[in-house]
Amino acid sequence: MPNRTAIITGSTSGIGLAIARALAAEGCRIVLNSFTDQDEDRALAASLTEEFGVEAVYMKADMARGEECRALVDHAVRQFGSVDILVNNAGIQHVAPVEDFPPEKWDAIIAVNLSSAFHAIAAAIPHMKGAGSGRIINIASAHGLRASPFKSAYVAAKHGIVGLTKTVALELAEERITCNAICPGYVLTPLVEAQIPDQMKAHEMDRETVVREVMLAKQPTRQFVRVEDVAAATVFLCSDAAAQITGATLSIDGGWTAQ
Repeated sequence: MPNRTAIITGSTSGIGLAIARALAAEGCRIVLNSFTDQDEDRALAASLTEEFGVEAVYMKADMARGEECRALVDHAVRQFGSVDILVNNAGIQHVAPVEDFPPEKWDAIIAVNLSSAFHAIAAAIPHMKGAGSGRIINIASAHGLRASPFKSAYVAAKHGIVGLTKTVALELAEERITCNAICPGYVLTPLVEAQIPDQMKAHEMDRETVVREVMLAKQPTRQFVRVEDVAAATVFLCSDAAAQITGATLSIDGGWTAQ
């Protein structure tokens, strides 16, 4: 995919970084993103340039702020002249019963996991229309199709992402711009690793038991999804072979949603 510019939000680790690496391997120009502003962030972009021989930059933007989501897209277009691929991956998590769920955590999760995608998509569409094509990939979750206790904000946001994906796909169906959602099951990313202590507390279990009996209980394979699996699916959805796939939800969940 030479000469395509790909923006991947929340891409300095985990699924986002794996997607960035996979698209860089295909020849895309890469825009890495997070909310930090550190030398390590820029060094990570430089490492992609060195390894894959593509232009890669890091752009700071807080995905909880709509204006920064839109500015990220505009900045990328100024830098590279286009936005051909937009991967909305940024996400945060908090686990608690509904009655104890901190309102500020609810607001933050909805902002980062759902509203950021709306703002970035809205900013990217005019540029994609101008170019006559585009790919929008929303990283949803099995929780965009199924619910679990203690994750009210996350489940609500991911269900919202699935609905947003379908709406955007219908609006852009005649524009050669596709919009799809990938719904991974449990992937052992820093986000998932960080929620294990919360799950241990909520279920009063030790780490090994909560991983086996709670987190992977719904994945028949009883294995974590690999970040590389999600990255490969993203590359396919960005390819010409996926030109007629739009408004779809692709589950990569070890059989979770087959039940």
